[in-house]
This record gives sequence, C-alpha cells and structure tokens, in this order.
Amino acid sequence: MEANEKKEIRRIVLERRRQMQDRDVLCRSREIFRKVEESSEYRRTDAVFVYMDVRHEVMTGEFIERALRDGKKVAVPKVDGNRMNFLYISSTDDCRPGKMGIPEPFADAGTGHDLQNADADETALMILPGVAFDSSCRRVGYGGGYYDRYLAEHRFHPTVAVAFDEQIFDRVPGDAHDICPQTIITPTRVFVSQKIAPHSL
Repeated sequence: MEANEKKEIRRIVLERRRQMQDRDVLCRSREIFRKVEESSEYRRTDAVFVYMDVRHEVMTGEFIERALRDGKKVAVPKVDGNRMNFLYISSTDDCRPGKMGIPEPFADAGTGHDLQNADADETALMILPGVAFDSSCRRVGYGGGYYDRYLAEHRFHPTVAVAFDEQIFDRVPGDAHDICPQTIITPTRVFVSQKIAPHSL
C-alpha cells in the first residue's frame, strides 16, 4: 500500500511541476537559494554537494556558480550502476547528460583539469532533491534509493532539501531506511527536523 501511495504522490508532484512556467521555476528557485545562502549551514561550510536539476526541479545552476565564486568547493553526483559518487567540479560546464538525461561530471582532455572524487568530505553541506516532503522532514525520492544509500554510508553531512511549496504534503509515507533531511527550504517556509542528526547543525 505504501509503495502505491508513493507512486501516486510522485505522479501528482511531477504533473504539478510539469505545469509550472519556466520563469516561475527560475524565480522561485532563486528565492529558495537566497535562503540557503543566508543559512548558517551554508556560511560555515567549505564545500557543497548539490544535484544537477532536470524537468522543473528546483534549479541549481546559478547556485553552483555562486558557491564557486564564494570560494566553496562544489561536488555533483555521478551514477555508476546502483551507486552514486560525488565529484568536484569547477563549473557546470564540467557536466554532460548522463543517466536518465541528468547532467553528470564528465572528464575529458578538454577540461584542462582532473575531476576528483569528493566522497571523503563528510563535512560538506548536502543539498538534497526530492519529489515530496512533509513538515516532519520525511522525504519521497524518485524511487532509485541513491541518496538513501549514499547518506547511510556517509552519515555526517548536514543536509538541506530544497522544494517548491507544491511538493509539501501534510504527510508522506516513509520506510525505515529512508533518510530525512535535517532542513527543508521552500520559497515561503523552512522546516527543521526534530530528530537528532549524526552531525549537529
């Protein structure tokens, strides 16, 4: 029953995002990341792990470039089978469409530098994507389990999820292995988990 509930939530949210205007997605994404940049988690971190957006997710490109200008190291995910790793990039130009069309780090001779694995840095601020969330900071992902597996292995990242208000539900189903973000930021609201996290914010 829970799997069916998650499937229906994914269908609802993806349709809501599909109907959003490009300009609205951009403006709301900028407001979300303005709040992220004002947060103590962002100000005190030296590095940020962040997803590359597709299909009307909260847009991350401008945030990535700004974090790099702020002198922070930035890493983005690359999928290999059922595993995900993070690689440092120097620009969003270091990425090419990968699994399911999602931009991923792409090293070639033309980049002029090597893309290094970032997984050892568990103090980096992790910016989480997701399909749906609730006020208790439960998260419904896309169903692949990549972030749940990664954060189960790399347990000390401070985690902030970003979402549009249309992605917030009164309650979403959760499994024992699901990772809950410590904070969720939308254009109008901020939710903070009541659970004690391995890494104190």
